[in-house]
Amino acid sequence: MVFIGFNVVAQKEPVSNSIPTDLKWSERMALSEMKRYPEAYQIDEKKEPKWDYVHGLVLTSIEKLYKKTNDKKYYDYIKGYADATIDNDGVVKSYKFDTYNIDMVTAGRILFNLYDTTKDSRYLTVLKQLRKQLQEQPRTASGGFWHKKVYPNQMWLDGLYMGEPFYAQYTVTYENGASLDDIAKQFELIQLHATDKKTGLLYHGWDESKEMPWADKETGCSPNFWSRSIGWYIMALVDVLDYFPKDHPKRNELITYLNNVANAIAKVQDKSGLWYQVTDKGGSEGNYLESSGSSMFAYALAKGANKGYLPKKFKKIACKAFNGLTKKLIKTEADGEITITEACAVAGLGGKPYRDGSYSYYVNERKKDNDPKATGSFILAALELNK
Repeated sequence: MVFIGFNVVAQKEPVSNSIPTDLKWSERMALSEMKRYPEAYQIDEKKEPKWDYVHGLVLTSIEKLYKKTNDKKYYDYIKGYADATIDNDGVVKSYKFDTYNIDMVTAGRILFNLYDTTKDSRYLTVLKQLRKQLQEQPRTASGGFWHKKVYPNQMWLDGLYMGEPFYAQYTVTYENGASLDDIAKQFELIQLHATDKKTGLLYHGWDESKEMPWADKETGCSPNFWSRSIGWYIMALVDVLDYFPKDHPKRNELITYLNNVANAIAKVQDKSGLWYQVTDKGGSEGNYLESSGSSMFAYALAKGANKGYLPKKFKKIACKAFNGLTKKLIKTEADGEITITEACAVAGLGGKPYRDGSYSYYVNERKKDNDPKATGSFILAALELNK
């Protein structure tokens, strides 16, 4: 036994040394992650348990894999993360409520199933705390969630994935769907303010006050299209639609947004099937085919087509993307472990040091192999395409 923070965590046996290459890609990536990180809190090279959105994404993908395979090792891996980060009183020590960071909400998605299967009240306590954050989250004058307290009046595309799928699942599970209109409103605001009329692509951020140095003085938008931010947005749309009943007046509106962004990204897909870091500037100096955004697009387009929200042709576009990922950006080690390459480690707007949203900013941000934003969305794409 090893003491980690405030919890006693039993050391897990490492995943068996070799990973069979005849497994589906989803399992190959999940088992590779579990081999690299025997404890789920270690994902992204974390040394101690931390409540974080990257764990939320990877573990949400592993939960989908668990539901498909019914293999308990996946469930145990997810539960291990929850139990390493949540103490006996249902407190997440690494979560700071008063920063109003919307990134912190998405990891709560793993707690719905854990609470259903265990009835452990700690999980419900955290679910309620995250819902309370959304209730109190500062908003723009028009009603959009700020990305964080330190980013006033700003909506980022990333934030739609961080907040809305959790919010939708919570309101449908515990509130009879009372907040679905508010969820649709978040997408309406982004669609209205962050969409480029010429290309249909969406800018990474929108500052309603137009005061940020990165914000266009007329539109309030940041200057470039970043594939991963559009990836977060399109994944948020397909995941939120799971919770909108067919007769909900806003459902068709959300499906229209999904079709708009799907058509826009299809136009800038590279012949390899992948997408560039700066979405519309393929071939420009320093730009590169990026794995996390490409995986997110593959997942969202495949799911959209599978669910009937998008025309069938988008399944083919998603397949082409996934094949591009496996051919160009996946490396297989001798023991069967797989590595996904060419992922942007992180990108944002403002902050210290200042991030100006310029082309050179995005293409010069650090790259990282097996970045969780790529591994998690790769698993989701593989599952949706049954690859």
